[in-house]
Amino acid sequence: MYPFEYLRAESPRAAIAAAQNGGRFIAGGTTLVDLMREEVERPGALVDISDLPLRRIRPTPSGGLLIGALVTMSEAAADRRVRNEIPVVSEALELSASAQLRNMATIGGNIMQRTRCTYFRDVSAACNKRDPGSGCAALEGYNRTHAILGGSSSCVATHPSDLAVALVALDAIVHLQGSRGRRVVTLEDFLLRPGRHPEREHDLGEDELITGIEIPAQPKPLRSGYLKVRDRQSYEFALTSAAVALSVRGGVIESAKVAAGGVGTVPWRLRGVEKALVGRRPSDELWRTAAAHAAEGAEPLSDNEFKVDLLQRTVERQLRVVGGRR
Repeated sequence: MYPFEYLRAESPRAAIAAAQNGGRFIAGGTTLVDLMREEVERPGALVDISDLPLRRIRPTPSGGLLIGALVTMSEAAADRRVRNEIPVVSEALELSASAQLRNMATIGGNIMQRTRCTYFRDVSAACNKRDPGSGCAALEGYNRTHAILGGSSSCVATHPSDLAVALVALDAIVHLQGSRGRRVVTLEDFLLRPGRHPEREHDLGEDELITGIEIPAQPKPLRSGYLKVRDRQSYEFALTSAAVALSVRGGVIESAKVAAGGVGTVPWRLRGVEKALVGRRPSDELWRTAAAHAAEGAEPLSDNEFKVDLLQRTVERQLRVVGGRR
């Protein structure tokens, strides 16, 4: 491990000031420490924000929930309001990692975690995300686990967060604090597709800190759930996943929110699926025909064409599970 400076912040303002000029925030450290050990990331300073007052989950005036950035994954998953009102979030959290990691990792850190692409984490491989302009080894290499949606000629790495998939489906909002004040941005806009600059993954300024994630008030009644398909059941990253939230009144679907993971360079909102559902009556035929839209725009690579069919099946299965709940 190379030398770096360690600082402990006592306030958001102090943290922001300390992290400028190349410093990185650290709380749980479940991803960043690994990347530093492998020398994928080499920040000159670590700013410990674990003492900041960002550990509450509280209702918002509009009827949503604001989850502090330093709330741990296990705390968020166990929260009564989360489990009862938006189980898609608690299910995504519990399927994300082992209990030990969930006790350490924070909500803010989870949405900021970097890709598990093997080429990104191998410093001897070409990776535009790690070393801009070096190329993308995955394009011509073994790319079974890579993205079929949202990729570019510069990068096809998938976003690893299960939680972010559920949050994107629920129109979650990121609360930011910077040297010039506070701002909010939807999570869908906060997480950036690679385009020509895959090294820029987030709409986060050098002088900004995530303070919380807001889940807006959802239509009621709401049924929701998360399904994750992986090579093994023991805390593996998703090949495909589906976050589904449906509001059904009088036997008709009034609102449908669907997003997919494991297939996109960012959590992928499935608006074609949603459009096919709204105004229709739940049925096995509807789940099948709506799920057929899940892979619209997909561009499979040499080793992952199977994800097209797997994504459609994953979405269909989760629509049937959530849509059949009473």
